[in-house]
Amino acid sequence: MIRPGVEEEKLPIFITLTFVGSTIDYGNTHKISDQIELQPKTPPPPNLSFREISNKVSIFFSPDRSNLIGMMKMGVKQTLKSLDAFPRAEDHLLQKTQSGAVVSIIGLVIMATLFLHELKYYLTTYTVHQMSVDLKRGENLPIHINMTFPSLPCDVVSVDAIDMSGKHEVDLDTNIWKLRLNSAGHIIGTEYLSDLVEKEHTNHKHNDGKDHEGEVDSAHKPNGHGFDQDAEKMVKKVKEAIANGEGCRVYGALDVQRVAGNFHISVHGLNIFVAQQIFGGPTHVNVSHVIHDLSFGPKYPGIHNPLDETSRILRGASGTFKYYIKVVPTEFRYLSKDVIPTNQFSVTEYFSSINEQDRNWPAVYFLYDLSPITVTIREERHSFLHFITRLCAVLGGTFALTGMLDRWMYRILEGLTKSNSRTIVR
Repeated sequence: MIRPGVEEEKLPIFITLTFVGSTIDYGNTHKISDQIELQPKTPPPPNLSFREISNKVSIFFSPDRSNLIGMMKMGVKQTLKSLDAFPRAEDHLLQKTQSGAVVSIIGLVIMATLFLHELKYYLTTYTVHQMSVDLKRGENLPIHINMTFPSLPCDVVSVDAIDMSGKHEVDLDTNIWKLRLNSAGHIIGTEYLSDLVEKEHTNHKHNDGKDHEGEVDSAHKPNGHGFDQDAEKMVKKVKEAIANGEGCRVYGALDVQRVAGNFHISVHGLNIFVAQQIFGGPTHVNVSHVIHDLSFGPKYPGIHNPLDETSRILRGASGTFKYYIKVVPTEFRYLSKDVIPTNQFSVTEYFSSINEQDRNWPAVYFLYDLSPITVTIREERHSFLHFITRLCAVLGGTFALTGMLDRWMYRILEGLTKSNSRTIVR
């Protein structure tokens, strides 16, 4: 719009535009006064702000602003393309070979195998061990036993326990069971510890696992022979069982105080005269045994009980077996935060034979003591970031190696092909 009274004049405007990625002829700048008619130069009002001036200029040049933005976008795209570290060639420039296909297949197989291995490694848990002072007080110690005596009938086998506090349990039958076995080791009956087994051990020695002395006083000699009617029946029954090759399997659980002590399996529950009548002396008592399971608490993944499936078979003279056990309190913490309180143990073994002059009767002793150190085993798993890092390392290394092999094979085959062609031409 032209103000009245002001003569119309045309102002020449020269515009220079820079096109990114295009060629511009700077010598052909045209005068565009014929295309654009502007108002004459007049000073802006004194109260007009810079923002208002900018808005007016942007509105004035709005028809060409979209082209400028498009050119800027094209420049950004070209800049990004220049940063591409993996340029692609045209399909007609690529050459595919059989050797490259073989290397590619081998590389894919190797990468798939490594991926599965790394996945298994990530999903597999591992354990961390920590040690601390055992602060447990007033708790009991569970003992689980499962043993077989192939040469002793169940009627003469007894289980006794004693600890350092003075608690003495003779011929335990609360949580202990016996299975009668035939000569082939097959089960032929089940029973608790027999009531006919003598439970008076007043003349036996039980001090810290010492062997029992087979002594009785005159009170155990009814009728001057040490037998009564029940004892005579028992002697006859046991002799028949021995003649038939019967054995006995003893299994169950003992719940003892958490102090040092011992438990033993023997014929000590018998009256000495009954035992003498049955076996004819200590040297004829065969305490051969197989320990199927011996543990001091529940089992956890990876636990190793050193006495499991231990077999001790006597071929000659009889004797006493002693197992010295060091119990280590243990806690196993699962990945799910569940806790299993249990015990590990180590063991040393000692055997002492018995001759005709000995008054000690054969037995199998388990003498245990507790360690003041407790072990905490915590189950853990590798982090996902660790898995991704290892996966990228093995897959990237395999990819780079297969690329090198492909180039080497191509050059070798190309060299052989050229040498053959030269030979044919000659």
